[in-house]
Amino acid sequence: MDAVTGGAGDERTESGSSVGPDGLAASRSVAKPSGPLLLGVRHHGPGSARAVRAALDAARPLTVLIEGPPEADALIPLAADEAMRPPVALLAHAVDEPGRSAFWPLAEFSPEWVAIRWAVEHQVPARFIDLPATHTLAWGKEDETALDAGEGGEPATDADEPADSQAEETDPRAAVRVDPLAVLADVAGYDDPERWWEDVVEHRGAGDGDVFAPFLGLEEAMGALREAYGSGGHDRDLVREACMRLQMRAAQREFGDDVAVVCGAWHVPALRQKSSVGADKALLKGLPKVKADMTWVPWTNRRLARVSGYGAGIDSPGWYGHLFSAPDRPVERWMTKVAGLLREEDRIVSSAHVIEAVRLAETLAAMRGRPLPGLSETTDAVRAVMCEGSDVPLALVQDRLVVGDVLGEVPRSAPAVPLQRDLDRIQRRLRLKPEALERELELDLRKENDAERSRLLHRLRLLRVEWGEPVASRGSTGTFRETWRLRWEPELSVRVAEAGVWGTTVFAAATAKAGADAVSAPGLADVTALAERCLLAELPDALPTVMRILADRAALDTDVGHLAQALPALVRSLRYGDVRGTDTGALAEVAAGLAERVFVGLPPACAALDADAAEEMRRHVDAVHGAVGLLGDVVGSGRDAGVGGGGSGSGQGEGTSAERRGSDGSASPPHGDLRKRWHAVLRVLVVRDTVPGVIRGRAVRLLLDDGELGQDEAAWAMGLALSPGTPPGDAAAWIEGFVGGGSGGGMLLVHDERLLGLVDAWLTGVSAEAFTDVLPLLRRTFSAYEPGVRRTLGELVRRGPGERGGAGVGGAGIPGFADEFDVGRADAVVPVVRLLLGLDRMGMGEGAAGGFGGNDLVGATG
Repeated sequence: MDAVTGGAGDERTESGSSVGPDGLAASRSVAKPSGPLLLGVRHHGPGSARAVRAALDAARPLTVLIEGPPEADALIPLAADEAMRPPVALLAHAVDEPGRSAFWPLAEFSPEWVAIRWAVEHQVPARFIDLPATHTLAWGKEDETALDAGEGGEPATDADEPADSQAEETDPRAAVRVDPLAVLADVAGYDDPERWWEDVVEHRGAGDGDVFAPFLGLEEAMGALREAYGSGGHDRDLVREACMRLQMRAAQREFGDDVAVVCGAWHVPALRQKSSVGADKALLKGLPKVKADMTWVPWTNRRLARVSGYGAGIDSPGWYGHLFSAPDRPVERWMTKVAGLLREEDRIVSSAHVIEAVRLAETLAAMRGRPLPGLSETTDAVRAVMCEGSDVPLALVQDRLVVGDVLGEVPRSAPAVPLQRDLDRIQRRLRLKPEALERELELDLRKENDAERSRLLHRLRLLRVEWGEPVASRGSTGTFRETWRLRWEPELSVRVAEAGVWGTTVFAAATAKAGADAVSAPGLADVTALAERCLLAELPDALPTVMRILADRAALDTDVGHLAQALPALVRSLRYGDVRGTDTGALAEVAAGLAERVFVGLPPACAALDADAAEEMRRHVDAVHGAVGLLGDVVGSGRDAGVGGGGSGSGQGEGTSAERRGSDGSASPPHGDLRKRWHAVLRVLVVRDTVPGVIRGRAVRLLLDDGELGQDEAAWAMGLALSPGTPPGDAAAWIEGFVGGGSGGGMLLVHDERLLGLVDAWLTGVSAEAFTDVLPLLRRTFSAYEPGVRRTLGELVRRGPGERGGAGVGGAGIPGFADEFDVGRADAVVPVVRLLLGLDRMGMGEGAAGGFGGNDLVGATG
């Protein structure tokens, strides 16, 4: 077991060759063990990678065999391409079902990658010898749960974790098999296998210069574990090892014993044992198969930190990469990296901080009995010295350096589905490079390049390739601006391959996928959302199919909730004709017809609802109200082709009565008075006793905001709803509908003390028993107000009804509020408000010169 502590040399030449204290020639003079050279490694272990390189330099084998799918043999020469930059991964996917896939990730410090690079550089044939991916993927199809490798749902095809480990995790031997290093660490008295591995491999020198000693010691340790625990009861693991033995025998027949095998250390005892060819072939007989394709795909450090593929998921790929690449003084170089990162974030870190952090890390290592500072010591030192004890900047170090945002690259010559090649071409043309680091992208759709970027991202979302996520734009609400949050994940390569069944180009695939989604959409709202996405992605060939299915679904759907849920997305789509030049005439007709059906069915649908259903219906009423406001402008102005008499599009969403006629002076189409009919529906909801209070209160508020209801009428409706004969629960619900949430109800109460007085009088008259029942509802209503609004309301209530001015909105006691309206000051701001709303640009300024009482701003009355 002592041989396990002997790692490879910790100094390397500029070319990357490993050297010990006595020089490279001394290490090569060590005799190679007899038979094939079995190099048992830990996947993604920099110590193993250095040791593999030193052993290959010393043994000079005629061929190198590597654990991995044999279908990837043809891809090995691509490792010599200058455009190939790890981390990368071998991707295998079923031809008939591209979503069924498996990865074999490789980092710069992975022993398998070092072996591949050594073979390519020395022109030595390299081969993969694990079970073919055609069987691995078929196993996943038979038993997906047993082959799930944890996060990400990727089939396990690794050397450190058997394919069916999770399916049999109740077996005590299986727990050991998942992490054999944990058993060795426990035997050595360590509670952390990572720390044990660093001490015995990563932080040890060459010792006596025997480059094969670490592998012999590790083989002895794994042999003892296999004797004690067997194969862990995993029959599939035995099948993989049988396949490896057959491949190793074939190589021996061709090259003799000058064969080097790089595989997981757990498999070495099984490969060393004697077994007949017939017995191994019998294990492989009758295995299920699926047709599979393989290629190289980029990988990321973050994905290396997850258990998948070569399943030794590591928590600190950035740290391991540093240990592998640092030529000397790894701790000092690491602290310098940390200091540079913190300085970029405007933190004060000097050279003295670096020196003190190195000293503290070395002291901690000595106190803990470690040969060199490890990640835990350097982290503690960084926290104490550079971060002043704070975990906030330390989290940045963990994210950017310990893990890292490195995204690998693969050459263009790597095999790829036609859709992937088309995507690569578009990305290069639009200068939109995939990156592992999350970033925001601002797009101005008035610029052609930005518009094409937007179309690409929307089309990819239709194909379930979630490279970008739309987010709210900062500082602008115009439809000409979009903001995306971009981040490329390796799994997206699988999504692209899976989407390749829909077409060979992004445009063709998105068009076909949209049509198929429209046919299979479960509900009307899903079809309307799809129509919106087709407009955003500019898929003119898919839109007719989607619109036909939308019209059919809308005609057959009698659920008012579904119709109300579908209408807003449909109306939002009408805006895109302004910026993207899309003809939305047919869409406007469908939306207007949908609105008509909502008007007819809404009052009966609002009757006899419980509290939850009433709240959901209130949200539908709000959504329909906003949709009708926009739809009334579009249909009334005849802006869209096929709607009205040929009016031109203004793109502003408002228009005068003159503009709501065709250019030839013809009358508006039949849907032109949508707003009036919607207001009539709201009035019906106000007076029906069977409608829940939250909906009736909301209807009154919407009518008031639109100027269809005067202040006196609103006060009368509130007084009726809060009368003593109304149950307290219904009255509280009415208040929530009228002034609840973020709808500006608090300011309404501030500026109209009559309404505030009605609420106050009702609340003080509620009995103690009923008050307990309505308190949660009232708390939810008023807690949504801004702190300043709540403070002003409290001051008004504190003054009491006897001191409130009957006609005033405030009083001399409250700064900023006078006893009466200041008409002159109000008139002064009206032109600015009209300009902000775009009313003057659209010819609605006939009354702009009037006083405050004559302005036509919604909800502003004298």
